[in-house]
Amino acid sequence: MTVMTWAPMNGKAGSEPGMPAMAQAIARYFNDNGGIAGHSVRVITCNEGNSSEGAIACANQATAAKAVAVVGSSSQFGDQFMPLLESAGISYIGGSGASAAEFSSPYSYPVNGGYQTLLVGNGEQLAAAGCHRVAIVRPDTAVGDSMYTFLNNGLALYHMSAIDVKATEGRTNYQQEVKLAVGSDRPRDCVTSALDAASTETFFDSWRQYAPTNAHLSALIGSFQQSLVDTTGGADGPLEGAIATGWYPPDGSPVWNEMHAVIKKYAFTNNSINPSDPGVETTWIAYEVFKKVTEVLRGHPLTAQSVHAAFDATGPVSTSGATPPLAWQAGNLISLAATPRTVNTDVSFQQVVNGQLTEAHNGLVDVGPALVR
Repeated sequence: MTVMTWAPMNGKAGSEPGMPAMAQAIARYFNDNGGIAGHSVRVITCNEGNSSEGAIACANQATAAKAVAVVGSSSQFGDQFMPLLESAGISYIGGSGASAAEFSSPYSYPVNGGYQTLLVGNGEQLAAAGCHRVAIVRPDTAVGDSMYTFLNNGLALYHMSAIDVKATEGRTNYQQEVKLAVGSDRPRDCVTSALDAASTETFFDSWRQYAPTNAHLSALIGSFQQSLVDTTGGADGPLEGAIATGWYPPDGSPVWNEMHAVIKKYAFTNNSINPSDPGVETTWIAYEVFKKVTEVLRGHPLTAQSVHAAFDATGPVSTSGATPPLAWQAGNLISLAATPRTVNTDVSFQQVVNGQLTEAHNGLVDVGPALVR
């Protein structure tokens, strides 16, 4: 049985080489333990290259290889690749949430709520934390425009709206954006980054140089994660106390124990796999869901068509606490016109305490009511 995992695998902005690498480690793990539904698993990978041409090439490669599904992948070019997968009858399972098509195509089975849930959740978390003024530094793109809107949806419950600071990703300096975001630098002023991970790292470096006295840092998990906290000094670094919103429990949660064990055994020397990266975590969840759903096909042909039918008929599926149980039937879909395939509106509120990203709220938080506002 052939499945594909693709992602941008080179370049600084948006690169996710750990996702295909994680998929190959998972395949070795599955095959050492009986495969999937009695079938051995072959994972093929593709470098999406962070381009529409790359996404189209990966979709065509999946079709040519007769892949039964594309699992745990990342691309922002869903409008380009999804019609190709649909034509071939290939399901897109557990994408990273980077494209709108993942939340509208009947061949897509998302496991997280996309960037929209992160922004709504971040707004709720910042307001609940006591922020009186919130500025968002976000990409100067159409997606960035919607990020600003979703953050305000989360802030609206507290009768707040954000200061909008647009930024070009991939820059080497964000001093001007820091200055605009910090403003008068008063207590209870908060600044959140929705830039990609590499740009957020640069933004935080500019923040450190600017050295605001009172303004408080925040970001989305994916924009920054535990590895950046570690490299910037841990408890003694500028990220101590920073607020973060993620899709899943923090890396230290026991829900990731099995994933960590698989990485240690099957990918110990692969430095591209960062276990705290939400893309890697999404790939793990996607394959866990794929394995459980396709188990109903044991003893039957395992094809793209049978996988699609199984996902349409099966659920809810447990992810061992990383998400709520997932199902993609009509009764489980959230009432969102723009993203009708959304099934998971839970997020994790986190904060850097003593150099570790930890839960700032016990358990996942459902931001569905604010999302549909």
